Amino acid sequence: MDARLTEKNRQPLGKGVFVRVSPHHTFGTDAVLLAHFSAARQKDRLVDLGTGCGIIPLLLLRDGLTQNAVGVDISPEAIRLAKQSAAENGFENLTFVESDLNELKGKVVFGEHTLVTCNPPYKAPTGGIQNADLTVAAARHEIFCTLEDIVSVAARLLRPSGRFCCCHRPERLAELMAVMTDYDIAPKRLRLVCQRLGEAPWLVLVEGRRCGKTGLRIEPTLYIEENGALSAEMKAIYGCYKEEHESCRENSM
Repeated sequence: MDARLTEKNRQPLGKGVFVRVSPHHTFGTDAVLLAHFSAARQKDRLVDLGTGCGIIPLLLLRDGLTQNAVGVDISPEAIRLAKQSAAENGFENLTFVESDLNELKGKVVFGEHTLVTCNPPYKAPTGGIQNADLTVAAARHEIFCTLEDIVSVAARLLRPSGRFCCCHRPERLAELMAVMTDYDIAPKRLRLVCQRLGEAPWLVLVEGRRCGKTGLRIEPTLYIEENGALSAEMKAIYGCYKEEHESCRENSM
């Protein structure tokens, strides 16, 4: 599918910024939460692994929260969309690389980045029935990269004290933290996300620090809804670009 579509594939992000999407490459609440959770700073040098349509770097650049950013994805369609968004928004300090994560050597500089983000496939290769559409399957299952691949690449990209921020399903939290520790990324910050009070979490947000000391801070649970509507915190996170962003909520379920 050609990424150069009509206004129907152009979603506003506020502050005059927008993102190009397609049926294969859109974004959900988890990506928006990860961008917010990453607590990026202006001086950060960001790499977003599995960037898809580029939503995370676009949100951070929209708010001036990174010095420069690189998005990496194996999908040619995703990279076309992301490059189109970067060009149309005038983000000259945002680049996108079409590559397998395990073949990044020579395409992205290792050891110099201060922040790596990743919204990974949530299911292991054998974790349930895979979609017949390979692009959809790859977004949900670890077909082209495993969790260990992601963490090992993040470790090589980061400078000492650099941060790795990732979202995942709670049932894989122990595995995620164990792999991070194996690659000398110390888990430092954790936050659970629930749809509403009284329900089990559906997402976990984790930050680790390269060559960091032990010591994990568990933050208050984030609730998507309060009294049947978006919570005050979620409205603040969505900010100016769509308080009524119901499509985002639906994609997260």
